[in-house]
This record gives sequence, C-alpha cells and structure tokens, in this order.
Amino acid sequence: MTDITSQPPSAKPKASKAEFRVYFAIIFAAALPFALIAWITHPLHRKGEPNKGPIARAWSQARTVTPMIFSA
Repeated sequence: MTDITSQPPSAKPKASKAEFRVYFAIIFAAALPFALIAWITHPLHRKGEPNKGPIARAWSQARTVTPMIFSA
C-alpha cells in the first residue's frame, strides 16, 4: 500500500521560471510587430496620443497571454 499523506501527488508538474521566460520572450517578440503597427496607425483611427508605446503594449500582451498558457 502506498502512503500518500506525506507527499500527495500533484496534478501537474510546476513549470520552471526559465520555461516561463522563454515563452514570455517568444510571445513578446510575436506581439511587438503588431503593437508597433497599432501604435503607428493610432492617429489615423483616433485623435490624440496613444496611451502606451509599442514596447509597453507588447509587454502587456505578453504578460496577459503567457500565464494563460501555463494555467491550461
């Protein structure tokens, strides 16, 4: 009989920080061109300055998407 009271089996293994950073970098690199295009075309669609620069926008998108991948 197996004793699982001291170390219960985990449902999913935890991902390492290095893996998270790799996924974050890939998603950031993929989001950066689209954020740059949105930043450049912003004056054509709306008046005024965009509230975020292209790097901040891509960083924000990567911060949103990467945890979704790891929670699935």
